[in-house]
Amino acid sequence: MQEYQYKGAQALLQLHERYLRSFLQTWRRASAANIILPQTDDPNYRSLATLLYHVMRCSRNYMVWICEKLELPDPGIDPAPEPDVIEAQADDYLEHLLSRWRLPLANVPEDRFYDRAYKSRWDVEYCIDAMLEHAVMHPIRHDYQLIKLINKN
Repeated sequence: MQEYQYKGAQALLQLHERYLRSFLQTWRRASAANIILPQTDDPNYRSLATLLYHVMRCSRNYMVWICEKLELPDPGIDPAPEPDVIEAQADDYLEHLLSRWRLPLANVPEDRFYDRAYKSRWDVEYCIDAMLEHAVMHPIRHDYQLIKLINKN
């Protein structure tokens, strides 16, 4: 990975990568154990496949949103594979996703990461730094959720 002007962003990108990889490993353990997600009205939790799709899709969308707000070029991240094929394509998609995450923010000055807040797609304001932190925590939260379900079995 190239050096970033803002080392905080570089650290968050590396953490994002680490925890997305960890989530996928845990997701595979949950799948092998035939874990059933608890009943909910949330469409992201219909199945393990929809949960994997949700995490990968959100990761893509975080970087697309960040690039839009910083007026950077589109990061060129393909949409996540649909739930019916995501398991078979997860490794390739994850590598694509992570490789595209590494590119856009390297030359962005530190002050641009927290100089103002922007409205997220879910109507909450975030500075760029906070959105990166959110992107790191998202797979951690779902990893934790799956580990709890695996341990219950």
